[in-house]
Amino acid sequence: MLVSNAFYWCPLQNGSAAPGSKLRIPKMVADTLGFGQKHDATVDIPLDTMNDPKKKEKELAAWDADLKRREREIKRREDAVASAGVPSDDKNWPPVFPIIHHDIANEIPPNAQRLQYLAFASWLGIVLCLTFNFIAVTVCWIRGGGVKIFFLATIYALIGCPLSYVLWYRPLYRAMRTDSALKFGWFFMVYLLHIGFCIFAAIAPPIVFHGKSLTGILAAIDVFSDHVLVGIFYLVGFALFCLEALLSLWVLQKIYMYFRGHE
Repeated sequence: MLVSNAFYWCPLQNGSAAPGSKLRIPKMVADTLGFGQKHDATVDIPLDTMNDPKKKEKELAAWDADLKRREREIKRREDAVASAGVPSDDKNWPPVFPIIHHDIANEIPPNAQRLQYLAFASWLGIVLCLTFNFIAVTVCWIRGGGVKIFFLATIYALIGCPLSYVLWYRPLYRAMRTDSALKFGWFFMVYLLHIGFCIFAAIAPPIVFHGKSLTGILAAIDVFSDHVLVGIFYLVGFALFCLEALLSLWVLQKIYMYFRGHE
């Protein structure tokens, strides 16, 4: 009973209670138990944990919108051509006998048109090289050079011209139009092979290809002693392959710088 009385009297302020006063809990105990505070009912629960599902949903929606925006940007130029009523595969070049679709002015961005024209000049250059190579080898064949080199030169011209367009010029055209990194990568890989062939043809060593089927410097030296006219043709072919190799190296450098600037 004494212990019980001590327990009840201990919380009283100054050891006694005034008449009509209410029983108070000591400040230390109140602080410990959390009573008598200004914000007794406040619980510090991070709001982020409550809103996480909504926040993640908003982030996913934003990512989805950004992805769709990028896709629309990639297809924008092609859509513009389609909306104008011009089919993307409409053959319009060369004007006399159209065999390919080619419209740099309307389909390539203005800042890339000059590079595309240079690449087009490079493609026309390899077409010229292979065509003149066929003519020079034909002259050599007529002068007794053998029918084998004539057939090989014919194969180079008939296969090399369309393959160069399909394998590297058209991928570059589409890469410039759609800003596709994959098509740029394919162009760089095949265009390096194109440059390697131009250098090889300018030298024309008697390996892999029959030496006189390409108008390189070694073939020109070989035929010049027998037929001066054939030698002149071969020297011109050698000069064309050299110019094409130099032009191609320059185009490769310019397009690589353009690609790096748009990564």
